[in-house]
Amino acid sequence: MPDNKQFSLSCEVVSQTPELTLDELCRRSGLTSEKLTTYVEEGLIIPHGAETTQWRFSRMCLIEAHKISRLERDLGLNPAGVTVALELSSQIKTLEARLRYLEKDQIK
Repeated sequence: MPDNKQFSLSCEVVSQTPELTLDELCRRSGLTSEKLTTYVEEGLIIPHGAETTQWRFSRMCLIEAHKISRLERDLGLNPAGVTVALELSSQIKTLEARLRYLEKDQIK
């Protein structure tokens, strides 16, 4: 008997265009400018612009700020630990995508 399960997938395209100021990023993320500045100093978030007053952030930076904040709060990670966790997470996603590709190729 055929499997008639249907799956729905939705996604949101997140802009990489730098459009948020530091103040806007603070309001949207709920984080202080001091905390976000620390993230920038640690290389966890990369703004566009050389000076703090010129910094512009993409919406992707907002997502990253939330991830970083959760890792610090929930796991008690310091900036170095956050960096390692984000790198490992990225590697896992890459490996999962490769595995899906290989599994799809095996099915054919």
